[in-house]
Amino acid sequence: MAAKKKTKAKIETKAKTQTAPRQARSKAAGKTFGVAGRLRVHVENWTDYNPHVLVTREHVAAALRRHRDLAGRIDFSFGWDYVDFDAHMKDAEVLVFMGMELDTAGFASRAPKLRWIQMTSAGVEHIKPFDWLPPGVVMTNNSGVHTDKLGEFGITGVLMLNANVPAMTTYQRERRWQKDFGTSIKGKTVAVVGVGAVGGGVAHLAKMLGMRVVGVRRDGAKHPDVDRMYRPAQLAKALSQADFVVLALPLTEETRNLVDRAALSAMKPGAGIVNIGRGATLDHAALIEGLESGRIGGAVLDAHDPEPLPADSPLWTTRNMIVSPHSASADVLRYVPLTLDVTFDNIRRYLAGQKLHKVIDIALGY
Repeated sequence: MAAKKKTKAKIETKAKTQTAPRQARSKAAGKTFGVAGRLRVHVENWTDYNPHVLVTREHVAAALRRHRDLAGRIDFSFGWDYVDFDAHMKDAEVLVFMGMELDTAGFASRAPKLRWIQMTSAGVEHIKPFDWLPPGVVMTNNSGVHTDKLGEFGITGVLMLNANVPAMTTYQRERRWQKDFGTSIKGKTVAVVGVGAVGGGVAHLAKMLGMRVVGVRRDGAKHPDVDRMYRPAQLAKALSQADFVVLALPLTEETRNLVDRAALSAMKPGAGIVNIGRGATLDHAALIEGLESGRIGGAVLDAHDPEPLPADSPLWTTRNMIVSPHSASADVLRYVPLTLDVTFDNIRRYLAGQKLHKVIDIALGY
């Protein structure tokens, strides 16, 4: 696949985030890091995506120092923007990448030795449908890497709603001096919809604040920080109890528009909502109506559909709304190191013939 053209200014911006200009990267693309003849792992980066997710040689070198038992057992190669990608995939057994802009045509024949794909993301909806995935190739993600940072943002959103911050931003735009007094968050109820790694992190922080937590998860399994767990079919019952709702859902066919008009109508009058999952899981038109009418007390959205949010989207000017540009999970210092720790742990298991962690269920989509 031909690499996309970049302006000089854009390349210089990337260079400031530890990424070299494309020409220099291309020259180095055929070189490997590690010991030849061992497990062949190829790392592919897409530089038009967020800089904090780019996996460099320096990152891998640091990870090898943390996982010394694997040093000398892995042969790494690095690629950028799919320049020489097919040449690397001829003998790669493991592929580590985000998968952005992947040309899936004939992928199986282009990667004949591939056995495992380690995603550097938690969500995989951007590479669906999975009809391109070679038979027998397992795919894993980096679920859990986002827990601390995104969990903190999720509970921050809840605290902002409790403190009427979204309403204050509306008053500020209107140059209106209006006082809204409230109460402490202790004892209030939050509904976490999607109690996975991130949702569980929000639940844990909510319990630390003395909140009651109800949760919704696909299998209904218990969680130590959730007082009452429900299944998706019981979504309205969970939402009806909540002063605040936090969405931490992946995007699948089951979750698309899950929080629709009917679900939003089941919320308590004046309850607020935070979305740190995927934008398409929420009915934004119904949300806007609820906010403008005052039935929904406020919203903090880090996920949108589409993204980037168009300049003419009504979300920008909706009352009692805070828009975050899908940046809440971006731990710029720890994202790649944590992702590589997940990867190296799985490499260790792979070499030992053990079952890998964080395997994507292709049928479910996460």
